[in-house]
Amino acid sequence: MIKTFKEIALSLESAPPWQQKYREIMLLGKQLPPMSEILKTDDALVPGCESKVWMYLDFDLEENTLVIVGDSDTRIVKGLLAIVLALYNGLTPEQVMHTNAFAEFERLGLIQHLSPSRGNGIKAMVERIQTMAQQKS
Repeated sequence: MIKTFKEIALSLESAPPWQQKYREIMLLGKQLPPMSEILKTDDALVPGCESKVWMYLDFDLEENTLVIVGDSDTRIVKGLLAIVLALYNGLTPEQVMHTNAFAEFERLGLIQHLSPSRGNGIKAMVERIQTMAQQKS
Protein backbone atom coordinates (compact mmCIF):
# COMPACT_ATOMS: atom_id res chain seq x y z
CA MET A 1 0.00 0.00 0.00
CA ILE A 2 1.31 3.43 -0.94
CA LYS A 3 1.72 5.82 1.96
CA THR A 4 0.58 9.44 1.95
CA PHE A 5 3.22 12.16 2.13
CA LYS A 6 2.15 12.93 5.69
CA GLU A 7 2.70 9.27 6.68
CA ILE A 8 6.08 9.25 4.95
CA ALA A 9 7.13 12.48 6.67
CA LEU A 10 6.14 11.13 10.10
CA SER A 11 8.02 7.90 9.44
CA LEU A 12 11.18 9.75 8.36
CA GLU A 13 10.97 12.23 11.24
CA SER A 14 10.76 9.37 13.74
CA ALA A 15 13.83 7.67 12.22
CA PRO A 16 16.57 10.01 13.51
CA PRO A 17 19.81 8.35 12.41
CA TRP A 18 20.52 8.80 8.71
CA GLN A 19 20.96 5.05 8.24
CA GLN A 20 17.39 4.48 9.46
CA LYS A 21 16.04 7.20 7.12
CA TYR A 22 18.00 5.66 4.26
CA ARG A 23 16.42 2.28 5.04
CA GLU A 24 12.94 3.85 5.12
CA ILE A 25 13.55 5.47 1.72
CA MET A 26 14.69 2.15 0.27
CA LEU A 27 11.52 0.47 1.58
CA LEU A 28 9.41 3.21 -0.03
CA GLY A 29 11.07 2.40 -3.34
CA LYS A 30 10.15 -1.25 -2.95
CA GLN A 31 6.51 -0.28 -2.35
CA LEU A 32 6.30 1.87 -5.48
CA PRO A 33 4.12 0.04 -8.01
CA PRO A 34 6.04 -1.07 -11.10
CA MET A 35 5.77 1.25 -14.08
CA SER A 36 4.66 -0.35 -17.32
CA GLU A 37 7.55 -0.84 -19.75
CA ILE A 38 5.40 0.82 -22.44
CA LEU A 39 5.60 4.10 -20.50
CA LYS A 40 9.41 3.96 -20.14
CA THR A 41 10.09 6.02 -23.25
CA ASP A 42 12.86 8.53 -23.93
CA ASP A 43 10.26 11.29 -23.47
CA ALA A 44 9.52 9.97 -19.98
CA LEU A 45 13.20 10.07 -18.93
CA VAL A 46 13.92 12.97 -16.59
CA PRO A 47 16.96 14.92 -17.78
CA GLY A 48 19.34 16.02 -15.04
CA CYS A 49 19.14 12.76 -13.08
CA GLU A 50 22.31 10.70 -12.79
CA SER A 51 20.25 7.51 -12.49
CA LYS A 52 17.57 6.67 -14.99
CA VAL A 53 14.27 8.13 -13.82
CA TRP A 54 11.08 7.80 -15.82
CA MET A 55 8.01 9.87 -14.98
CA TYR A 56 4.73 9.78 -16.83
CA LEU A 57 2.49 12.71 -15.93
CA ASP A 58 -1.12 13.30 -16.81
CA PHE A 59 -4.14 15.07 -15.41
CA ASP A 60 -7.40 13.46 -14.40
CA LEU A 61 -9.74 15.73 -16.37
CA GLU A 62 -12.77 15.01 -14.19
CA GLU A 63 -10.97 15.89 -10.97
CA ASN A 64 -8.41 18.28 -12.54
CA THR A 65 -5.71 16.57 -10.49
CA LEU A 66 -2.22 15.38 -11.30
CA VAL A 67 -1.56 11.68 -11.85
CA ILE A 68 2.10 10.60 -11.91
CA VAL A 69 3.67 7.19 -12.24
CA GLY A 70 7.40 6.71 -12.15
CA ASP A 71 10.31 4.35 -11.84
CA SER A 72 14.08 4.37 -11.50
CA ASP A 73 16.89 1.95 -12.10
CA THR A 74 18.35 2.47 -8.61
CA ARG A 75 16.70 1.62 -5.30
CA ILE A 76 17.47 4.80 -3.40
CA VAL A 77 16.31 7.04 -6.25
CA LYS A 78 13.17 4.94 -6.59
CA GLY A 79 12.50 5.66 -2.91
CA LEU A 80 13.12 9.39 -3.36
CA LEU A 81 10.79 9.29 -6.37
CA ALA A 82 8.13 7.61 -4.20
CA ILE A 83 8.31 10.58 -1.82
CA VAL A 84 7.93 13.05 -4.72
CA LEU A 85 4.97 11.09 -6.11
CA ALA A 86 3.29 10.96 -2.67
CA LEU A 87 3.66 14.72 -2.38
CA TYR A 88 2.27 15.66 -5.80
CA ASN A 89 -0.19 12.94 -6.87
CA GLY A 90 -3.80 14.09 -6.59
CA LEU A 91 -3.06 17.83 -6.47
CA THR A 92 -4.65 20.41 -8.75
CA PRO A 93 -2.33 22.46 -11.01
CA GLU A 94 -2.65 25.40 -8.59
CA GLN A 95 -1.72 23.23 -5.60
CA VAL A 96 1.26 21.83 -7.50
CA MET A 97 2.53 25.36 -8.16
CA HIS A 98 2.42 26.11 -4.42
CA THR A 99 4.14 22.88 -3.34
CA ASN A 100 7.92 22.83 -3.05
CA ALA A 101 9.20 19.27 -2.77
CA PHE A 102 12.81 20.39 -2.48
CA ALA A 103 11.89 22.47 0.60
CA GLU A 104 10.07 19.44 2.06
CA PHE A 105 13.16 17.27 1.49
CA GLU A 106 15.24 19.90 3.30
CA ARG A 107 12.74 20.09 6.16
CA LEU A 108 12.94 16.31 6.57
CA GLY A 109 16.76 16.50 6.70
CA LEU A 110 17.25 14.50 3.51
CA ILE A 111 19.01 16.99 1.21
CA GLN A 112 22.07 17.34 3.45
CA HIS A 113 22.69 13.58 3.23
CA LEU A 114 22.23 13.22 -0.52
CA SER A 115 24.97 13.66 -3.09
CA PRO A 116 24.75 16.87 -5.13
CA SER A 117 23.76 14.83 -8.19
CA ARG A 118 20.83 13.24 -6.29
CA GLY A 119 19.76 16.68 -5.08
CA ASN A 120 19.87 17.90 -8.67
CA GLY A 121 17.81 14.87 -9.68
CA ILE A 122 15.10 15.82 -7.18
CA LYS A 123 15.11 19.36 -8.57
CA ALA A 124 14.78 17.97 -12.11
CA MET A 125 11.79 15.81 -11.11
CA VAL A 126 10.08 18.75 -9.41
CA GLU A 127 10.75 21.07 -12.36
CA ARG A 128 9.12 18.59 -14.74
CA ILE A 129 6.05 18.36 -12.51
CA GLN A 130 5.87 22.15 -12.05
CA THR A 131 6.17 22.72 -15.82
CA MET A 132 3.33 20.30 -16.52
CA ALA A 133 1.15 22.00 -13.90
CA GLN A 134 1.90 25.44 -15.35
CA GLN A 135 0.77 24.26 -18.77
CA LYS A 136 -2.51 22.99 -17.29
CA SER A 137 -3.33 26.01 -15.12
